[in-house]
Amino acid sequence: MATEKSLLTKIREKELEVSVKIDDARMEADRMIDRARKESQLILSASENEGKKAAEDFLRKEMEKIQAEADQIRVQATREIESVRKKGEHRIPDAVEKIIAIILPG
Repeated sequence: MATEKSLLTKIREKELEVSVKIDDARMEADRMIDRARKESQLILSASENEGKKAAEDFLRKEMEKIQAEADQIRVQATREIESVRKKGEHRIPDAVEKIIAIILPG
């Protein structure tokens, strides 16, 4: 019987050791899960920040392109206006003669 108690005692001790090891493993697993969650949150935040920065950079570059294109259109329009004005100025004397001829026939 003493052998049985000693055997049962050993089994209980082993069960207790295993139970402690299981608890330790669970706690370590919980810590690992918490670290992984925190790291994933950091990665997600960093990705969001990078995405926002990339979008802002893209928008800024596109706005610069659009502004350059608008400036080019303004310059071209100004040139066309000057060209039409110069052509018109050369034709003023002829237009005046025709108008006078219509108003004052003869």
